[in-house]
Amino acid sequence: MKGITLVGTILLFISNLTFAQSGKFKVALDAGHGDHDYGAVYNGHIEKKIALAVVLKVGKILENKSDFEVIYTRKNDTFVDLIERANIANRADANIFISIHCNANKNAAACGSETYVMGMSKNASNLEAAKKENEVITMEKDYQQKYKGYDPKSPESMLGTIVMQEEYLENSISLAGKIQSHFIDDVSSKSRGVKQAPFMVLHKAYMPRVLIEMGFISNPAEGAKLDSEAGQNEYAEAIANAIINYKKEFYGSGDVNDVKPSQKIETIKIDSQATPKPVVKNPEIKKVEPKPEVIPNTGIATFKVQLSASGTKLETVPSNFKGLNNISVSSEGSLYKYMYGETTSYDEAKKLLAEAKAKGYTSAFVIAFKNGKKVSVQEALKQ
Repeated sequence: MKGITLVGTILLFISNLTFAQSGKFKVALDAGHGDHDYGAVYNGHIEKKIALAVVLKVGKILENKSDFEVIYTRKNDTFVDLIERANIANRADANIFISIHCNANKNAAACGSETYVMGMSKNASNLEAAKKENEVITMEKDYQQKYKGYDPKSPESMLGTIVMQEEYLENSISLAGKIQSHFIDDVSSKSRGVKQAPFMVLHKAYMPRVLIEMGFISNPAEGAKLDSEAGQNEYAEAIANAIINYKKEFYGSGDVNDVKPSQKIETIKIDSQATPKPVVKNPEIKKVEPKPEVIPNTGIATFKVQLSASGTKLETVPSNFKGLNNISVSSEGSLYKYMYGETTSYDEAKKLLAEAKAKGYTSAFVIAFKNGKKVSVQEALKQ
């Protein structure tokens, strides 16, 4: 377990260095299923073909932008092991990992999109979704040895092997929220929310990562749209827009413009059945505002470095944060966000970020506040 965590930390450190040096934001796109693994098949609609078509369209949009690099787990009708899909992203030092799928249900009226982040959930439907996708491993050679201790029929058995989940949870939820927002704006899709479940393909990817169920191919109307050129273009644009907006928020905008402007970004509220309960009421994560006494109401923008988001409450002492002091914390239900430093200088904030990364917080990022409220770094810099 310690070895896995160390490898993940090293991979993330290299990833951040690569982005800083090249300016390329690396996106790993995973088309679900492939070859003899057809995924869901309803009314002549085949999940593996639809997922691949959308992935290639998303990739083409991003590849036309100078500051994006796209990594594919498959670009044709081939079968790739679940762990290998994550490893492809890890080896490429990807900044985010997105696995794209189609949903299905015996109830033909079921419709809408949902996006999952990695985590344990007691929600029966979430566990069933993970079970359906994870059973793919039984098609892999020697899967009993490869996934020793894991039962694909019981996703809960992954609980004892989960590592490095909380470190990426907030970023994953943010990415998932943007995807759901753009499905509403760009596809006019019903949002079924941001959810949490133990997907094996997400478990081994050491970066913010999500699994998208674009819609139900078992629904006659939605299945026809997913299997059409026009429909796939809409879904691809929505996903690409979400990725672009995520990069803007956490890594800066560069020369990137949206594929198609989003008319309304709504606020995600976290579902009561997940831990830390991310099911959407409206899709885009509702950000937690730090306590007023932490950020003075001066009208001047201030910057902090967010180190992590965790379900564990810690005392803000250096010994709990790898020797870093000047730690502050805000809370959202059972989720605690830990921040390092505070400055009105963005250049100084970048130095604080470098210090945090040097201490091992390789997924840390700069955040900004103005008049006691969180704002984007870009807005803060306008002053």
